[in-house]
Amino acid sequence: MNVPGAVAMPPSRGDVVVYHICRFIAVGVSRLYFPGTVTGRENLPAGGAFIVAPVHRSYVDWLIVARITRRQRLRYIVKEEVWKSKLIGWLLLACGAFPVNRSGADREALQRCQAVLDGGEPLVMFPEGTRRSGPEVQELKDGVAYLSLRTGVPVVPIGIGGSERAMPRGSSFPRPRRVNIVIGAPIFVHGPAEAGEVHESGEPRKDREPRELAETGRRVRVGRAAITEQSARVRAAIQQAFDSAEASLQR
Repeated sequence: MNVPGAVAMPPSRGDVVVYHICRFIAVGVSRLYFPGTVTGRENLPAGGAFIVAPVHRSYVDWLIVARITRRQRLRYIVKEEVWKSKLIGWLLLACGAFPVNRSGADREALQRCQAVLDGGEPLVMFPEGTRRSGPEVQELKDGVAYLSLRTGVPVVPIGIGGSERAMPRGSSFPRPRRVNIVIGAPIFVHGPAEAGEVHESGEPRKDREPRELAETGRRVRVGRAAITEQSARVRAAIQQAFDSAEASLQR
């Protein structure tokens, strides 16, 4: 697949300005309509690529997630149909989004996501794949686990408490509700990458940092067992962050 260069290219100064303007507006609307706290910002990597993996209970989750950091441009996956207008497409790209053809092969989407991570930027992926309901994190798609093992970048679990009550499935318009965010500890990839493993503690090995694995440009075959194990870790971490976010609403 020919990945568009703009997906992985570093943002221009104009793109950065537009992104921060759009983020300022989005976060302002988010805080006004869905007031709440963000806990655990110290868990976000200081720089470089990582995968933001939020629980997904509402259409407004993408807007809520924008509140977690202003240090870096967050990259979002947006279905290709939204990009039919050149103006909208330019704005989406400047705001960190990139197109994916959801009717195409999964490999195309994964290659574009990998290009973003190779470019050193954070990538937002909802690992449940679509909106779900209820307090339990559903079985995850393979994409987050595969990409983290393939590129060596950490996964940051995100719990969003209250967004389902703000805009549950079937609703056409969101309602003002308190929404709290909990950022969990990052899940690091065990080095060397060939093993496709992570430590029981979730911490990287001392002999090699996960970021180094991405910077070497090495690509390895990731086995099913490693993906299954990593998905289980990510799911458990998202569940913990989600439970904390929901519990914080009761305090």
